[in-house]
Amino acid sequence: MTSLLLYSNCLMEHDIINGEKAPENSSHYMASVQNKKGQHVCGGFLITEDFVVSAAHCDEYNPTDVVLGNHNLKNDNHQKIKIKNKNIRENYQNIGQGNDIMLLEVIQLNERVQTIQLPPAEIHLEENQVCQVAGWGKTKTRGKSVDELRVVDVSVINQRVCEEQWPGLPANVICAGGYKTTKGFCQGDSGGPLLCDGLAVGVVSFNYKENCSYPNKPNIYTDISKYRQWIDGIVKSRKYEE
Repeated sequence: MTSLLLYSNCLMEHDIINGEKAPENSSHYMASVQNKKGQHVCGGFLITEDFVVSAAHCDEYNPTDVVLGNHNLKNDNHQKIKIKNKNIRENYQNIGQGNDIMLLEVIQLNERVQTIQLPPAEIHLEENQVCQVAGWGKTKTRGKSVDELRVVDVSVINQRVCEEQWPGLPANVICAGGYKTTKGFCQGDSGGPLLCDGLAVGVVSFNYKENCSYPNKPNIYTDISKYRQWIDGIVKSRKYEE
C-alpha cells in the first residue's frame, strides 16, 4: 500500500531549479494563478481563449485570478482576468493519488494572447527525450521567489525506473527531471506545463519533500493525454451554452 506519509512530505507548490530566464517574446501561454491578494500561488497555461489548465491541488490556495501576457510579474502590462469557474477532475482526492488536474474557465480575454496546443489522446515520449518546464518562484531550497519567468530543460524518465523510485506511483503521470540531475521544478511551479515538441504534455504535480537540491526522486507531472476527453468535453459544453 502506498504510504500517504511519503506523499504528504512532497511539495505542494513548485519552481524552476538551475534554469534560465525565458526569452521575452516566448511562452505567452503561461499563466500566473493568483489569490485575491494578488499573490502568485501556482502556474498554469492557456489552451483556448477562455480556459487555463492548472493542477487540482492549486485549488487549496483559493485562486481568484490569472495573469497572462507578462514574463515579469512586477510589470503592469499584463492581463489580470477573473476566474469564472473551476473544474476539478471529479475523482481527484489528494496529490498522492493522481488526477491532479484542474481546468479554469476565465472571463473572455480582451486581447489576443498565445495558446499552447495539447497532445492527442495517445502520446509516446522517449526515455531521455529533452522537454522543458517553466514557472515563477524559488530557485533553491527555502529561497525566494522570482518575478521573471524561468525555463529549464528536463529529460523524460523511464516509467519503470520512476515506479522503483516512487513506490505506489499514481496512474496517468509522466516523470521528467529531478532524478540524477540538478534540474527540475521546486516551490511555486505547480500547474505549469511540461513541454515536449511544442506540446503541453504534462502538468507540474509534485516532487520529493522540500529539497530542491534533488535527491534521487523524479519530478512528477499529470499526463494530459489521459484527460483529453475530459478537457474537450468541458470546453465544448461551455461553447454550446454560449
